[in-house]
Amino acid sequence: MKILTLAIFGALMMVQPVYADAVDDGVAHLQQQWAVINYKTPDPKVQLEKMAALADEADQLTAANPNRAEPLVWSAIIKSTEAGMKGGMGALGLAKQARRELEQAIKIDGKALDGSAYTSLGSLYYQVPGGPIGFGSKKKARANLQQALAINPDGIDANYFYGDFLLRRKKYEEAIAAFEHALDAPARPNRPIADEGRRKEIEAKLAEAKAKIAG
Repeated sequence: MKILTLAIFGALMMVQPVYADAVDDGVAHLQQQWAVINYKTPDPKVQLEKMAALADEADQLTAANPNRAEPLVWSAIIKSTEAGMKGGMGALGLAKQARRELEQAIKIDGKALDGSAYTSLGSLYYQVPGGPIGFGSKKKARANLQQALAINPDGIDANYFYGDFLLRRKKYEEAIAAFEHALDAPARPNRPIADEGRRKEIEAKLAEAKAKIAG
């Protein structure tokens, strides 16, 4: 019995890294394709079509790995981006799906991907309209974004979205500090396209905040 138990344990130890690598590879694929579609696809129609197709891929990955937070986070990010491209009531439906996925990811492991679920959930809460149409909430936005920063204080995305939230709240000095911190974030070796695109967004928002102060 002990020999059998050890044999099973040994087999599990060999299988587990393969499983983890497969999920990580799937998530890396979603990240890379999202960046290409979001930042390197100029035609809005093609962009929306590709993002919708990528959302289907993300659904397959989450269905195959229901106990992993990372695929859920990226499925939600893709759906949120698709919602922004689509607009209208269809966008609200996608945003609601994304919220459910992010809440599920947080239940599984809120610290996965450096707390990205909190970053994305916070961004949804300040960008989606409030009730009765939507579920937007400034209070929930702030709470989730601050939780993201508590987990990853130097992250480019966490600081960017917190800065954008503050900018929309007309907290210009605080927004500038957040944007400047975001620009100081270390480069992500496997995500050059995403980093390049995000930095351009940060620079534009930073210029906007400074212009507001200058009057």
